[in-house]
Amino acid sequence: MKFLDLAKVYIRSGSGGGGCVSFRREKFIEFGGPDGGDGGKGGSVWAEAVEGLNTLIDFRYQQHFFAKNGQHGMGSQCTGKDGDDIVLKVPVGTEIIDEDEETIIADLTEVGQRVLLAKGGNGGWGNLRFKTATNRAPSRANSGQDGVERTLWLRLKLIADAGLLGLPNAGKSTFLAAVSNARPKIADYPFTTLVPNLGVVGVDGKEFVMADIPGLIEGASEGRGLGDQFLGHVERCSVLLHLVDGTSSTITKDYRTIIAELEAYSEALYEKPRITVLNKIDALDPKTLSTRKRALEKATGGPVFLMSGVSKQGVTEVLRAIWAEIEEGRRETEEVAPWQP
Repeated sequence: MKFLDLAKVYIRSGSGGGGCVSFRREKFIEFGGPDGGDGGKGGSVWAEAVEGLNTLIDFRYQQHFFAKNGQHGMGSQCTGKDGDDIVLKVPVGTEIIDEDEETIIADLTEVGQRVLLAKGGNGGWGNLRFKTATNRAPSRANSGQDGVERTLWLRLKLIADAGLLGLPNAGKSTFLAAVSNARPKIADYPFTTLVPNLGVVGVDGKEFVMADIPGLIEGASEGRGLGDQFLGHVERCSVLLHLVDGTSSTITKDYRTIIAELEAYSEALYEKPRITVLNKIDALDPKTLSTRKRALEKATGGPVFLMSGVSKQGVTEVLRAIWAEIEEGRRETEEVAPWQP
């Protein structure tokens, strides 16, 4: 299945049916009076987050969603049929954005969460509604209310607890494959990962979801390489795992490149908790490893973990550090969550 995380849709709710002007005309019934029924309501357009979807590819082939109009009212006090609603089924983590591509209308982060995108028009009143003591035979009725037409953007941001960052070939996919059942493409050339991958990771009886996104390069915020189009998928993460290729001769430059791209993309993403890991240590001799670790610690101003995704050396310690940050993030979220009765 092709991965698609941005789609444009055109929606329109149904118009309400018009009211009916009708009079009861039956033999032997005197003063029959008005009996025009109301029009039916137009269908509404909803969006709902459902299980089993992880891409917006369905909206590549269908972009227009128009709800049915309400049926007109009829004589004998018959009300018109309501128009059927339309439900756009989207993956969990989908943001619904207005046409200006800035205003967020809704953020669907839980299964079953629904939001009304366009309300159907109300049906018009039939002439029976206008009957009064002084106007016994009204000959007027309301037309139905028009539907709402909108252009919206759907943007998917994957739900994950931890996100992987690094330059191409830093070993992100190898690490994800080593600690989860995910099977991302792995090769010895840059940009083997072209779309985000998710994996469920376990450590000490705990489980969390990790996201691997395509590697960033210098100038990604300006569109170089694959750009920063996939950074949105780690915006929901509690912690970022920054892998630095230990076999590179410019590890401090590699580290600063990723940090600069994070800052250029979003201040909130830049300030997220980060764990820095010197990867591929199985390919380094002890002296080189010690030198490069000190250089990276000086650049980060904090601790640096040592790890090899291939030999799994140091993997457990890294996973425990990730889980500690996730627990801390969840605790803070619970403390600031609004009270609900």
